[in-house]
Amino acid sequence: MPAEAPDYVPLEPAAEAADVTHTYARDGLSVKALDGASLNVARGEVLAVVGPSGSGKSTLLFLLGGLDRPDSGTVKVAGVDWQSLSGDERARFRRGNCGFVVQGMALLPQATAGENVEVPLVLDDVEPAERASRTAEALDRVGLAGEQAKLPDQLSGGQQQRVGIARALVGRPTLVLADEPTGNLDSKTGLAVTALLLDAAREGGAAVVMVTHDPTVAAQADRVIEMHSGRLSPTARTGPAATPAGGPAEAGPTP
Repeated sequence: MPAEAPDYVPLEPAAEAADVTHTYARDGLSVKALDGASLNVARGEVLAVVGPSGSGKSTLLFLLGGLDRPDSGTVKVAGVDWQSLSGDERARFRRGNCGFVVQGMALLPQATAGENVEVPLVLDDVEPAERASRTAEALDRVGLAGEQAKLPDQLSGGQQQRVGIARALVGRPTLVLADEPTGNLDSKTGLAVTALLLDAAREGGAAVVMVTHDPTVAAQADRVIEMHSGRLSPTARTGPAATPAGGPAEAGPTP
């Protein structure tokens, strides 16, 4: 008699880091930013990384996004090891698989909201008609359907951050990396923007790794891990992990 099928199907990993170390030089000293850090984030899962300044949180995001290379260990996104890619390949792969949301928004001041959102699509030579459709869809997803022609200085801080979120999602990424995404916003706006980011990413099936100092922001994640001196440790699961049809998913281990 055949074995019974499991009542759930684990989600495919979006990002994996295994025993990652990274050291950099500062003021003539060698600083170990990551010291054997490991994590596994499933598609559709939201992971918050908390911890004191200087503990390695931003370095972890840089490595997950292929913006830096580990000294040892492996980092994969969508099953692809960053170390296996050349410089040009890394840039193309990053645009197709990673979205970034940063504290300062980093919007082009002389470009409209729509033009800011479509930048990744322009770099990937997406056809104009497709660019227009995907840009409009991304702005609508973050509640800015009528603001496409406005310049950044014509938008509130919360609206500017929404443009940044739309830009991060327009490429339909596997992984969204958010570094203090609410740092420049008041608490009420920050919570609203975070909820919008997480809902939009989950809807698109992307995983989110979010660095934050704000416990109310971290509480919106499916899982929280704490970083100290370059090492990660699980703290609490604050919400339901992303679940496919048929039952709950298993998130990867967080050593």
